[in-house]
Amino acid sequence: MVSSSLTKLVFFGCLLLLTFTDNLVAGKSGKVKLNLYYESLCPGCQEFIVDDLGKIFDYDLYTITDLKLFPFGNAELSDNLTVTCQHGEEECKLNALEACALRTWPDQKSQYSFIRCVESDTKGWESCVKNSGREKAINDCYNGDLSRKLILGYATKTKNLKPPHEYVPWVTLNGKPLDDSVQSTDDLVAQICKAYKGKVALPKVCNSSASMSKSPERKWKLQVSYANKATNY
Repeated sequence: MVSSSLTKLVFFGCLLLLTFTDNLVAGKSGKVKLNLYYESLCPGCQEFIVDDLGKIFDYDLYTITDLKLFPFGNAELSDNLTVTCQHGEEECKLNALEACALRTWPDQKSQYSFIRCVESDTKGWESCVKNSGREKAINDCYNGDLSRKLILGYATKTKNLKPPHEYVPWVTLNGKPLDDSVQSTDDLVAQICKAYKGKVALPKVCNSSASMSKSPERKWKLQVSYANKATNY
């Protein structure tokens, strides 16, 4: 019993240290901390990842953005650390797979490329692994104990959100959830440009974001997933 409690204490202590380090690095660079909390089989999460999040790279916003993905979403964590996912066991498996992929690549472009591949066709995820160039590393993580440790880490970070997340996809900029004024990809781009306080030159899109926001564009109507139901947003 003592050994088990000590293990949990050390584990969560390491998670706190990693969180502090992430914040310190992003803070020094002045980059905008863009966090996405999601779950793999949530339709709205898939739509946002595939159709909207890619603009971070299309518009070179990754140069001023510290993008981090948290594949846990509305899953539940029991007292004995058993994870129950909102959309069933398959979602738990895919969350773990994506957690391993996020650990495998150090750069956000490679991370996003893999996650987008999986979320574009969750039934064909095996081809994403085979074509990734990191098949062994991902499979070793996924089939071992590391995938569970990573998911527990994402669980802790998701459960400790302040304010708590209400649904997924849940997006925060510099620790604050997006407000109701963000209704499209262009709105998100404008918010990122406005939030950046670093010394690196702003991407060209930031100089045109004001005019972009006035142009006709598909407004978001994501199917967000709450803890016990899904609805349109």
